[in-house]
Amino acid sequence: MAAISMPKFRTSSTSFPELSARGLVEELDMMRNGSYPSTTTHHFETYTKSPSDANTSSVSDPLVLAKLYAIMEAVADRVEMHKNIGEQRNNWNSLLLTSINTITLAAATMAGIAATSVAGSPLVALKLASTLMYLGATGMLVIMNKIQPSQLAEEQRNAARLFKQLHGEIQTTIAIGNPTVRDVKEAMEKVLALDQAYPLPLIGKMLEKFPASVEPAVWWPQQGQKSQIKGLGKKMEKNGWNAELEEQMREVVGVLRKNDKADYLRLGEKGLKLNKVLAFCGPLLTGLAAVGSAFVGYPSHGSWAVVLGVVGGALASVVNMFEHGGQVGMVFEMYRSNAGFFKLMEESVEANLKERDVERRENGELFQLKVALQLGRSLSELKELADSSAQKGNDFEEFGSKLF
Repeated sequence: MAAISMPKFRTSSTSFPELSARGLVEELDMMRNGSYPSTTTHHFETYTKSPSDANTSSVSDPLVLAKLYAIMEAVADRVEMHKNIGEQRNNWNSLLLTSINTITLAAATMAGIAATSVAGSPLVALKLASTLMYLGATGMLVIMNKIQPSQLAEEQRNAARLFKQLHGEIQTTIAIGNPTVRDVKEAMEKVLALDQAYPLPLIGKMLEKFPASVEPAVWWPQQGQKSQIKGLGKKMEKNGWNAELEEQMREVVGVLRKNDKADYLRLGEKGLKLNKVLAFCGPLLTGLAAVGSAFVGYPSHGSWAVVLGVVGGALASVVNMFEHGGQVGMVFEMYRSNAGFFKLMEESVEANLKERDVERRENGELFQLKVALQLGRSLSELKELADSSAQKGNDFEEFGSKLF
């Protein structure tokens, strides 16, 4: 008796794309060969093209993009690795310093108490405990001075920062659009150069903590030397370069080489010498204190054993606190890294100036802007720096960088 009326649905002409059963590798190969079916090619073009390329017919090579993304993922992983290991090695510095100083001061206290004790088993126990603690502190201090945890932590902080910078460079390359095989090769070379400059393992690959001479840190791939070109005409401009800009960059490089880089290398030499002296004095004092505490209580040795056992331990604690609490190794690494920064700028400018084909250089206006930002100067200040350097010559003592 009852009737149920159902609403009528209107059918639309919407069509759904057919899913392809081909594998991803096969699809990428077909796209590269230009034989991919037109019904599904637009999906990949939308993904690979940047907004600025939407109206052009050029499409980025999907294989190049895949390689860049793979490198970018590896770089992001290295950032986390260096960050975590840097925190771990910073904890090493704090824990080892606290432990060694606690052991040293406890051993000095025991040596002093042993000097006031009468002959017998308490005297022997205090002497033995003090000597063993001094010997243990000496061994731990030798290892700590060898690896320099504060310097290791600074290396990992630098590595994490530089890998983040490389990650941003790859992202910019992809965002601009149409990356090439050359971009992939350069990114790989930069990753490998950073891995070599800041190794993660300690055994076998650790950087020398007490080198014979201070050299700037190098974390970039070396570029081949190219023949020098003659200056461009004063009125001629190519790729943003002209004779005035070339001369300005030469003057800036001269200032960085003569003042900034030389100053940080000089400070690095002082930091290295101070670190060597402190690293030698710490274990020496704890070793002498161990000898003094072993002879406490012998009348034939007088008071020198007590003085050596107590004062030696106190001085060793002061030396260790100054070396590792003051993080002298970290300061040395900071100076070395800053000198490397100025060396990198120097090589970048010279590589552009020595490029024979001006069109293959980095755009002159963009390069000038980058140099100014890296030195913490405006474009007008950069020009004033170059002009002042050209006028005063060797008497010019102003530093090029305003950042550090």
